[in-house]
Amino acid sequence: MRKPSRLSEVAKLAGVAPITASRAIRGEGYVSEEARARIMEAAAKLNYAPDMVARRMRGEKSRLIGIFVNNFGSLVLHEITKEISHEARARGYDILLFSAERFDGVDRAGTRDMLANLCAGLILPMPNVEDGYLAELERRQLPCVFVNFDARPMALPVVVVENRNGARLAVEHLLSLGHRRIAFIAGSPYTGQSGERQAAYVDALNAAGIAVDPALIVPGRFVQTGGHAATQQLLDLLDPPTAIFAANDEMAFGAIDAIHSRGLRVPADISVIGFDDIATSSHIHPPLTTLRQPLAKLSASAVGELVALIEGRGVEPRRIALPLELIVRESTGPAPARR
Repeated sequence: MRKPSRLSEVAKLAGVAPITASRAIRGEGYVSEEARARIMEAAAKLNYAPDMVARRMRGEKSRLIGIFVNNFGSLVLHEITKEISHEARARGYDILLFSAERFDGVDRAGTRDMLANLCAGLILPMPNVEDGYLAELERRQLPCVFVNFDARPMALPVVVVENRNGARLAVEHLLSLGHRRIAFIAGSPYTGQSGERQAAYVDALNAAGIAVDPALIVPGRFVQTGGHAATQQLLDLLDPPTAIFAANDEMAFGAIDAIHSRGLRVPADISVIGFDDIATSSHIHPPLTTLRQPLAKLSASAVGELVALIEGRGVEPRRIALPLELIVRESTGPAPARR
């Protein structure tokens, strides 16, 4: 098996000094276009790959951003990660994606630290508040930005959507349609977002003079099957809701399926509203009314904050909150007359 080519071999084949070849491959410093082309051609011929680990050990900056996720499952997490990747590459950074249920486990710590050390900085979208790695990142003040995390204040930058304002828009939309018996399907507590959305639901009902009925608040765990089961529970009530606000779109999809399985219609019998506006929300039947996350702005802010940290520009541990947009489609309508 042939040994990996060395930088000196690339430089010799291209007819340049090793330092020139190094500059061209790293994309740093001046190298003429003609020389750069020869160097890159020589590197391709020799199948040369820079030793990123050795470079980091020498203290050189990498052009790699790590996206660390607690379980790469939800559809909105896929979309956020895709937008972060697009924004990072537009700024000249490559992406490393690492998914684990927990990053603080003994079985994950070695891999976690190795990958983190390769990266110039980290982005953690929708992290789990119970994961002890979050506190370690704060303590060490590593270049790191958290995305859509509302569980507690952080000592590093956080970029979020305005969960309370968005959720209040959702409930007020249903109230404007005449609904008074409105249910809420909650997600999981790990990112703090569901709690913020539930607090806004309670506030909006109280402001409208409507008593909150605990029977109308049910868990759905942010998954479609959870939304389906929660809605079946709501439909079994002696006085079921005329509208359902699900804390994310996936649970809203499950709610619509459950309503249809009972021979009921959306929105004629029950209105449904979601949260996120993931790509499939406009393609289900009926198309879902929901809150749209500004994913491009969210990702641009997160990557911008991280790059500033990487470059030593002294970013404060601030919380950047972005507004949501109510997207009204066909899953919400006037409250039905009570029989």
